[in-house]
Amino acid sequence: MARRTTWRALALLPALALTVAGCAQSIAPVGADGELQFKEPGKLTTCTHLPYPPFQFDENGKTVGFDVELVDLVARDLGLQQELFDTPFEGIQSGEALNTRKCDVAAAAMTITDTRKQNMDFSDPYFDAKQALLVTKKAPYQDLAELRGKKLGVQLGTTGEEYATEHKAAHGYEIVQFEDVALMQSAVQSGKVDAAINDNGVVLDFAKKNPDTEVTAEYGTGEAYGIGVQKGNAQLVAKVNESLRKAQESGEYDRIYQKWFGQAPK
Repeated sequence: MARRTTWRALALLPALALTVAGCAQSIAPVGADGELQFKEPGKLTTCTHLPYPPFQFDENGKTVGFDVELVDLVARDLGLQQELFDTPFEGIQSGEALNTRKCDVAAAAMTITDTRKQNMDFSDPYFDAKQALLVTKKAPYQDLAELRGKKLGVQLGTTGEEYATEHKAAHGYEIVQFEDVALMQSAVQSGKVDAAINDNGVVLDFAKKNPDTEVTAEYGTGEAYGIGVQKGNAQLVAKVNESLRKAQESGEYDRIYQKWFGQAPK
């Protein structure tokens, strides 16, 4: 999932940069003694953006999902308990949420991109993603090329939106933006849009739970998700990577993957 900066955001950047810089200086991620410092004692606070099942979503009053369980392992290895903080994705991908110490790490099915690497540091990749086309079975469009003159739903600022924009001129569809993935998916079901594009993990999960919809195409974009950490906090990045490697070696990663995706990772 990726976000693009809007004109409004650009206008606010100078003031925002001053605010972020001031807050970042007042709460350093590493203390004078070289020990890691966290937003709250005994807790690893994680910024995320809900809903985005099966990675993070609310179920029976509790936030659950693949990303949630994976970061639980990181927190455990640090001797901490994970605390989740739901916040707009724009603030996550821009690095603002980390710089102002709203959270210690960010895990929101977030694609590692060169632009984001300027705003934060990333863990090693923990999930590979593609883009996928969601349609209804009543109108099973097989590809973007079949959507000429039709409406294609996208989640605002995501890599799905970027992919749709790149191919719009060739295929002649209209792009309709939605603030979150749930609204986009509902629009497909209700016929407000003819199809939608988003990360394959979340789209396949929706189609599995909603048999009136299906995924008819996937597009390889070379995306990989990473856990975000405040830029320069190499010590915490190393700890996160250590936990990810440990989970893969012990089989815990495979167990969590199987639980949320119904199959072993390839």
